[in-house]
Amino acid sequence: MSTSRLVELVGEEASSGVTEAIERLNEQYAATGRVFRIEQVASGWQVLTLPEHAEVIAKAQKTKAQTRLSASAMETLSVIAYRQPVIRAEVEAIRGVGCGEMIRQLMERQLVKVVGRAEEIGRPMLYGTTKRFLEVFGLVSLKDLPQRETLVPKERKASKPAASAEAEASEDAASGVEASGEVASERGEVEA
Repeated sequence: MSTSRLVELVGEEASSGVTEAIERLNEQYAATGRVFRIEQVASGWQVLTLPEHAEVIAKAQKTKAQTRLSASAMETLSVIAYRQPVIRAEVEAIRGVGCGEMIRQLMERQLVKVVGRAEEIGRPMLYGTTKRFLEVFGLVSLKDLPQRETLVPKERKASKPAASAEAEASEDAASGVEASGEVASERGEVEA
C-alpha cells in the first residue's frame, strides 16, 4: 500500500506521521517476537515475514521455495537494471553472448518489461525493470542499487599499479562488466 493511501486512510496530515507509526509498530512486533514486520518496498509498504521463518511458512503453505536466478540471468538483469532503458543488442554487447532467451525468461518472471522503442534503425525494443523487480530485491527505487564504488573490492583498487588500474578501468568501461560479474554503470550513477 502506498504512503499516500495510508495517509488518506489513517487521516494523518503528513507521510512522516505514517512512517513514525510504522516504526513504532515494528518495534512492538520485534519486542513481542512476531514473525513479520512492515517494510517499505517499491513505492509502498508491505507486511513481510522475517527471512528466518520463510522455510516454515513455505511448508505450511505447501509452496515450492522461490527459484533462484542463474548467473547468466543475474548478469542480464544487472545490465538491464543499471543501463535501462536498453536495447537487446547493447545487453549482448556488454555480456558478449546472445541474450534473447534470457530476456524472455526474465519477462516471464515479470522482472523485465518492454518500456518503449529506440529511435534508431529498425526501432528495436527498449527493456527496463518492473515494480516486481524492486519488490523481489527489496528496493524502494532504482537509486537503491549498489553504486560502482561499492562493487569493486578495496584491495583490488589499492593493489594495482596506477597504469594497470587505468588500463583495467578503461577495459571495464568498454565492457560495462566488473571482473566480479557485477555490472557497473558507465556514468557511475543509476538513472531512475
